[in-house]
Amino acid sequence: MELYVLKSGACLAAFFIFYKLLLESTSMHVFKRGYLLGTVVISFLIPLVTFTSYTEASELSNTILITTASEGTEIERLSMMDLLLKAMWIIYVLGVMFFSIRFIKNILAILFRIKQNQKFKIDHFVNVLLKEMVTPHTFFNYIFLNKTKFEAKEIPSEVILHEQTHAKQKHSVDILIMELLQIVFWFNPFVHWLKHAVKLNHEFLADRAVLEKGIAPQNYQNILLTFSSNVPENNLANAIHYSFIKKRLTIMKTNTSKRTIWIKSILILPLLAILLLSFSTTEVIEKDLPAHEIIPEMVQEKATAAQVAEYNKLAKKYNSQSDDNRFIVKKEVERLIYLYDVMSQKQRKNAEPFPSFPPPPPAPDAPKPTDAKSPPPPPPAPDAPRVKKGEKSNIPPPPAPDAPIDHVIKMAKKGATFYYEGEKVSSDKAIELIKKNNGLNIQTTGANAANPKVRISKKPIVVETKNQAAVNSQPTKKDMVAQIEKLAEEGALFLLFDGGPHFKDGQKITSKRAIEIVKKVNGLTVDVKDGGYIYKIVEIRLAGC
Repeated sequence: MELYVLKSGACLAAFFIFYKLLLESTSMHVFKRGYLLGTVVISFLIPLVTFTSYTEASELSNTILITTASEGTEIERLSMMDLLLKAMWIIYVLGVMFFSIRFIKNILAILFRIKQNQKFKIDHFVNVLLKEMVTPHTFFNYIFLNKTKFEAKEIPSEVILHEQTHAKQKHSVDILIMELLQIVFWFNPFVHWLKHAVKLNHEFLADRAVLEKGIAPQNYQNILLTFSSNVPENNLANAIHYSFIKKRLTIMKTNTSKRTIWIKSILILPLLAILLLSFSTTEVIEKDLPAHEIIPEMVQEKATAAQVAEYNKLAKKYNSQSDDNRFIVKKEVERLIYLYDVMSQKQRKNAEPFPSFPPPPPAPDAPKPTDAKSPPPPPPAPDAPRVKKGEKSNIPPPPAPDAPIDHVIKMAKKGATFYYEGEKVSSDKAIELIKKNNGLNIQTTGANAANPKVRISKKPIVVETKNQAAVNSQPTKKDMVAQIEKLAEEGALFLLFDGGPHFKDGQKITSKRAIEIVKKVNGLTVDVKDGGYIYKIVEIRLAGC
């Protein structure tokens, strides 16, 4: 969220600076109105644009990064960051509340003035006659004027026409948009400056509409100086402000050529392209490695000091035992082998010698035939009774199956677990469902077991075949990773068969490398073989190997 606010603020700043340098002093006021409102929308859309690019998966780095940060310092830093973020959010919410209250107060003040004062309608405009001395100003179709001056006809027609232009061109809509934007992004100074620029451009538009009626510029300028005021009016209204007069008098004399208009308009396109490339989001997606590609190995160069100490402790324990009185723990032997494998030659030389373990016991001999006579085979099963065609059968028919309600009651007495549409229900609820609808489908699993399961459904119940069960039981990558982590803890040996020079016997890899391969490569198989007495062998085979 913070990054989005920074990006949108930077875009708004770039558009505003472009406006101040190249557009504000021109006479294309209608274009400038669209530019000021359009750039607000574009500034908040650009950070949401995402460009996606696909790249080949990069080779695994052999570099191991080791960080030794103090745990206490890290916790203290995180707590300080949390406090800072909370403080910033509190300040932001207070700012939103302040500008929201001010906005609502201004709206209510205008509505109160309209309701409490005399109104005089002319065409589509409503003149609100106020008792207090005010500068003429406009809010939508309502033009606020001093009652005494209006009735004495002391307000020039040029001023009335100026305010009617504000109402006719709906300038109040632009101001409302900027006020709402200011509530949310009150902390961004460019939003405040942009609102000021929008109001000033409204004055340019109203001035041009007055001059197009054939009124002499010199006379109109004198009228503006007479009716301008430094008294602040409502922020939601268009009023004649003294602070705008100097720039308005300058712009009245300006007439921008068509060539200049075209050049400055076209310059917006490269600005838009630069902002789009600079502040949009780029997402890079790595493609999966092909099955035949060999993944570089990450090998631990030597054991850590803790691992060497653990090895010495276990090796010393078994070296001190005599052959006649030796007790061997399989997990400890597997751990010894793993630690010995990760140690460097220098570490092995300085460490305890590897204990000499007895070989595993031989497999028992196959049973030999004896002279004793084998027991006679069981008698053949009698043939089922048959009835010839046309003869009357004396064979009783098979018993009719239980009625659905009887079957459910029978299963309830056995303590079965009932499910209705996949949700677990009580036995009483199941019996009630069958009584209400005798046509429900019932599937019973383990009817003769201690705890049968009864599934009830309105839809036909599909029984999964053996082939489907085999497909559904295929392990996922997550399952294979969990299996490898468990085998690594047990001290298993991992071999990679990738079709390379180690094809015959496999290439010895670490458990970390095995996990990387399973995550990156599709279509591989993981076979676990018991190595006998000491450790298990895990064979990872790529597709076709």
